[in-house]
Amino acid sequence: MSPQNPSDTPLVDVRHLVRTVQDAGGELTVLRDITFSIQPGETVALVGASGSGKSTLLGLVAGLDVPTSGEVWLDGQSLFTLDEDARAAVRASRLGFVFQSFQLMPSLSALENVMLPLELLGRRDARAQAVAMLERVGLGQRLGHLPRLLSGGEQQRVALARAFVVQPRLLLADEPTGSLDHATGEAVLQLMMDMNREQGTTLLLVTHDLKLARACQRVLRMDAGQLVEEDAVAAEET
Repeated sequence: MSPQNPSDTPLVDVRHLVRTVQDAGGELTVLRDITFSIQPGETVALVGASGSGKSTLLGLVAGLDVPTSGEVWLDGQSLFTLDEDARAAVRASRLGFVFQSFQLMPSLSALENVMLPLELLGRRDARAQAVAMLERVGLGQRLGHLPRLLSGGEQQRVALARAFVVQPRLLLADEPTGSLDHATGEAVLQLMMDMNREQGTTLLLVTHDLKLARACQRVLRMDAGQLVEEDAVAAEET
């Protein structure tokens, strides 16, 4: 059943998620009974060592994978009652993504990369909105550049522009500064948090960097497929 009071509805509501896979040794449990919720406008960091299940959980929240059992509700919609086409439509209209490896289309210019999600939504103002967003991230002079002609920091700013241009309800960021040097990473993180506040977007940030996690309001820590919730200060001290 969906939540009864719309005013109390979390934007993200994860209920008893379990994910198991088969490997050479038999069945491996990647996620164990994960339950948490995120309120609209909240910023949450998901931290943990490599292999703890962070990226698997992020993929399930996005509806990119299907759990062995459990539910994910996104903006009042139960994701796994939908088929893949319907989940893809939800992702296109409500989610933004930022990845460590940028995931830009190499044959498209910065402008074309940012226009693409708008064009897929049938937006007639795709070019104007993409130009404005690239100017917002400081790349107004790089519109025609292919990704290979941009620095890592510039590529990630294009990725931020692409994520925010659709005005997503939820931004999913997977190690967004992991491929960048310290100074560039801090600048990209600050830009992402500023844009998140400007648009009132809800943020779920996956990182192994506890300092990075402190930029968020709340920290969820993964450990061997299980979830421990704590505040950012406590997370840094562990």
